[in-house]
Amino acid sequence: MNLFSNTFSTLENALNYSSTRQKVITNNIANVDTPNYKAQDVSFKNVLQDSIDSIKTNRTDPRHFDLSDDSTDSNVTITQNNGSYNNNGNSVDIDNEMSNLASNQIYYDSLIELEKGKLSSLLNVVKGGQ
Repeated sequence: MNLFSNTFSTLENALNYSSTRQKVITNNIANVDTPNYKAQDVSFKNVLQDSIDSIKTNRTDPRHFDLSDDSTDSNVTITQNNGSYNNNGNSVDIDNEMSNLASNQIYYDSLIELEKGKLSSLLNVVKGGQ
């Protein structure tokens, strides 16, 4: 019996994605003046594929979709080699990184609020609505 109907695990995965993205963005900001540093980002597609790969599937009929694709790359960070914003070969755009940082923080905060709401509802049920 699944008590939480996958809501908590979905929120946990989203929080892990946001946390990983936060680390990558802050690493980019920290290396804004490092010569030849190439900015990195977290690939949502790779994170999603890793989540799909973790699902255990069993084909009971040949007409079912085969979800067991073993040809995926588990690396979730990608290096952006598409240009240089400084004369030293660095590809970090500080304005873009600060915008991404703020956006990711809002996303993380909203996930925390959802988690708090789910836990509050669960606590209300445990207390019997009192």
